[in-house]
Amino acid sequence: MKLLLDECIDRKFAKEFVDYEIKTVPQMKWAGIKNGELLALAQAEFDVFITVDQNLSFQQNLSQFDIAVIVLQASSNRLADLKPLAPQIIAILISAARGQATIVGA
Repeated sequence: MKLLLDECIDRKFAKEFVDYEIKTVPQMKWAGIKNGELLALAQAEFDVFITVDQNLSFQQNLSQFDIAVIVLQASSNRLADLKPLAPQIIAILISAARGQATIVGA
């Protein structure tokens, strides 16, 4: 399973997903690309997009994209705040539905 971390998430968060192929938006040279175009690019190469953007599902019609979206809810996007969510993310990866947002966190 291939995961893509949004550019607003610390790249060190990828270390929490040792059994997965994971890249960041900047590693893909997609930094600065807006959400609709980013999701279109991501769906061709990834299974899951992980973001902290709470508004993504309101701004985009996710059903038109062939990628699952996981939205993290934490007090900030700092690594210390996101790290505790990793086990929950891993637990739901297998059931995360393409074209839908799954919220993980508080």
